[in-house]
Amino acid sequence: MLSRLLSSIFCSVAVLLILTIAIPSPAAAGKLERGAYLAAIMDCTGCHTPGAMRGEPDMARYLGGSDTGFMMPGIGTFYPPNLTSDQETGLGRWSVEEIVDAIRSGVRPDGRALAPIMPFPSYAALTDEDAVALATYIKSLKPVSNKVPGPFGKDDAPTAPYLKPTMP
Repeated sequence: MLSRLLSSIFCSVAVLLILTIAIPSPAAAGKLERGAYLAAIMDCTGCHTPGAMRGEPDMARYLGGSDTGFMMPGIGTFYPPNLTSDQETGLGRWSVEEIVDAIRSGVRPDGRALAPIMPFPSYAALTDEDAVALATYIKSLKPVSNKVPGPFGKDDAPTAPYLKPTMP
């Protein structure tokens, strides 16, 4: 009898723990929804998803880093990085706060500047709530292992396709 009672208690506690872990709070779900919306209207896919710059985004590697870069005359060639939670090639080791700071300031946690093509001056105007929602959404992305090429200095020859502006 005691054994059945203990089993019932154990099962009940296990179910409660699973439900607590598995069901996000409405606030957390709303934050992720808002972050997904912001990533869409800010067109993160356009630069950070493989194939997107060729009109063929590989959504299986959504925000996994671009295979097409931007050549910035006099500066170098930069490839938009992997934004997924991959620990080695993405932002998996960055905190939400570090992502927010980089989006707003254009500076990575290690002090290096992001490529000048990143529109961080515009993103600096994000509200605190929107910046955190975007960073929280980015942290929720499934990891995609994808090391992008580069960066390449102004005198280096890029090893992957890139876009080069032409001025009249």
